[in-house]
Amino acid sequence: MTITTHLERGALHVLGVLRRAGHETYWAGGYVRDKLLGRTAKDIDIVTDAKPDEVNSLFPKTYETGKNFGVMVVAHAGHAYEVSTFRRDLEYRDGRRPSSVEFCTAEEDARRRDFTINALFYDPETGNVIDHTDGQRDLDARIVRAIGSPYDRFVEDRLRMLRAVRFASVLDFRIEPDTFDAIVKNAESIRQVSSERIQNELSSLLTESPRAGDGILLLRETGLLRIILPEIDALAGQKQPPQFHPEGDVLTHTALMLNAMENPSPVLAYAVLLHDVGKPETASIGPGSDGKERIRFDRHDEVGAEMTERILRRLRLPNEIVKTVTAIVRNHMRFMHVQDMRPSTLKRMLGTDFFHEELELHRLDCLASHGKLDNYAFLQDFVERLRNEPALPKPLINGHDIMAMGVPEGPETGHWVRKAYEYQLENDNLDRETLLTWLRTRLEEEEN
Repeated sequence: MTITTHLERGALHVLGVLRRAGHETYWAGGYVRDKLLGRTAKDIDIVTDAKPDEVNSLFPKTYETGKNFGVMVVAHAGHAYEVSTFRRDLEYRDGRRPSSVEFCTAEEDARRRDFTINALFYDPETGNVIDHTDGQRDLDARIVRAIGSPYDRFVEDRLRMLRAVRFASVLDFRIEPDTFDAIVKNAESIRQVSSERIQNELSSLLTESPRAGDGILLLRETGLLRIILPEIDALAGQKQPPQFHPEGDVLTHTALMLNAMENPSPVLAYAVLLHDVGKPETASIGPGSDGKERIRFDRHDEVGAEMTERILRRLRLPNEIVKTVTAIVRNHMRFMHVQDMRPSTLKRMLGTDFFHEELELHRLDCLASHGKLDNYAFLQDFVERLRNEPALPKPLINGHDIMAMGVPEGPETGHWVRKAYEYQLENDNLDRETLLTWLRTRLEEEEN
């Protein structure tokens, strides 16, 4: 592996300092795995026989992030490198971390890790890969395999079950049978893991996997989905009208959409995952537009938005993502009617900060069902035409003008502000006085 990046050159310097002081030192874990797979590495972890105090004495800038567990961070050339002393974990008590550790050899350190593909060490000075667990064999076979007893690895840290699915999905690997069986048998214990840790793994699966839908289906196969996302597990078997959804049930539809995403933002990924989450709760039989009985999901967008907010808050996602995804789920059905909307309404749709994600959700929704993209094409054409028009004008009147006409402060004021702006957008060259006159007339009509 050739040293080419600034990150690698900095890590080589840190390794060199430790080796010149007489310490056995390697690069480790995810960096080695990803580089052998031809993937871009985000960071480089370093392992060594140097104790934390020795690491601290060798570098001008270090941080004690887990000194009791042999972990220090060395800051160098704008990067932060985690430097860990070879260690063997002792008793696990909380299904997350050992109660204490013992410093040990490089081989013992490799064997206490989670999966063989994550236990590889690399010597950048010689180009040699140090492999104590047959991790290279599993990389070649594209397998996620727990080191030693899968049951023991998952008892030590319950999150490893979800990590196995995430690695399989992101790397497009399969899970080794004994490792898979251990996940199935221990799936219930994922309840012991915090929402934040679960969300981190789930977000990585959704945004980094080449086929995130297959990752969600794998979560279901292992039994993890019904525990961490029971609302998504409930989509399986929920039938849909075949004339609109020939692909099958709601989970199949959702998985197809997730598979079709390309480098999604967390907002888009969660919006796709949750856009139809309200369907099981709203499923009923009623007349369609042709008068014939069919499955209906009336208000599934509204119910789904309420469920989405609860789910995302349970997963501890940032407030801005929660609000944005909830709004997209609530609004996703309005794309059916865009060709009948007024230009002012369309302009307001396009004016949101998340219209790009809304439009992409609509495209994926169509591709994973009936395949018709006429509304998508209409909106693309409308966006193109808007590019050649001047920017939207500022509103001629505001809430204070509305309240001055006797409208009480609150939702009603906002209603009339929106109505006035719609009228302004639909009438070119309108002046403020004319708009105020129109508004007074409308208010009088409402009173009568």
